[in-house]
Amino acid sequence: MKYALIFAETQEELAKRNSQDAPAYWGAWGAYIDLLDNEGALVRGSGAGLTGPETATTVRSTESGLAIQDGPLAAIKEQLGGFVVIDVPNLDAALRLAQEAPCAKPGAGAVEVRPVLPDPES
Repeated sequence: MKYALIFAETQEELAKRNSQDAPAYWGAWGAYIDLLDNEGALVRGSGAGLTGPETATTVRSTESGLAIQDGPLAAIKEQLGGFVVIDVPNLDAALRLAQEAPCAKPGAGAVEVRPVLPDPES
């Protein structure tokens, strides 16, 4: 079964991407992706890291027309840092892999695990 692992990171974690901590930050994520690949769970080409929330543009339809806002959907303590799709036998396997993500460590963020909709042609 396919699951999306959606990575939410604190502002402090996201800031590490472009700081003196960048090598350790990116090294941890590289090791995590290697773990998923070595487990045979990674769906190649399915995921991506995302630029920071300050680069987002949000589009909504309103009664008076289109509303375009600079920034993410909401000002929250954790922001979407990236995602990947894995293919594993069950939710327990997905949760086991999710807990290994760098952002699943205390104070670093969270991982949302969500089943992927099946292909409508399946």
